[in-house]
Amino acid sequence: MSLVVAFDLDMTLIDTVPGVAGTLTALGGELGVDLPVAELTARLGPPLDVLLDGHLPAEVMASAVDRFRELYVDHAIHSVTTLDGAVESIAAVRRHGGRVVVVTGKYEPNARRHVEHLALDVDHVTGLVVGAGKAEVLVREGASLLVGDHVHDVEGARAAGITSVSVLTGGCSEEELVEAGTDVVLADLTVFPAWLDAFVATQEPLGV
Repeated sequence: MSLVVAFDLDMTLIDTVPGVAGTLTALGGELGVDLPVAELTARLGPPLDVLLDGHLPAEVMASAVDRFRELYVDHAIHSVTTLDGAVESIAAVRRHGGRVVVVTGKYEPNARRHVEHLALDVDHVTGLVVGAGKAEVLVREGASLLVGDHVHDVEGARAAGITSVSVLTGGCSEEELVEAGTDVVLADLTVFPAWLDAFVATQEPLGV
C-alpha cells in the first residue's frame, strides 16, 4: 500500500486567523453584534456554530453560519498564507511517492478555494468533517497518518486507527494533545519532512 498522508487545513497547513478575524468582524457588523474576535480566533478548530455558541442567539445561528461562509470568500481567501513548512511537508510526501489529502472541518468550497489560491499540491479535499467524523474519509482514502493541530484531529486519527501527528501551531497545548492520545507532537511543520523520512524508514517495504 502506498503512503497517504492526511492534513488538517486551518492552523496546520494555513494560518487562517487573519481571514477568520476579518470575516467575523464583517459578520458582527452586519448583525450589529460586537463579537470577541481575538478570543474566538485564539483556538480555531471547533465548527463555527460551536465557536459562536453563546455569542449569537440560537434562532439566527444557521443563517449566520451561511452568511459567514459567503463573506469568507471576500475577507479570507487572499489574506491567508501557508504556515512555515507546509509546502515542504507536502513535497516530502511526494518524494516518498505518496498522496496528500486534506480533511477539514471547513466548508468544503472555501477549503478548495484556499488550496487553489495557494497552489497546494493536494490530491483530495473533504470538508465539514470534525473529530471522529474524519475517520470515514481517512479510511476511505487509505491514510496512514493524520497531521493536525487540534485534539479533534487526534480524535479523528484514533477513530480511524492511524498515526496521529500533532503540531503546536494551533490553539491546543502539547499537554492537551498528549492527553487526547496523539502519537507525535512536533513544534511545527518545518520539522515534519525529517520526521516523515524517519517514519517511512521504519515501515515494512511494499509487498513484504
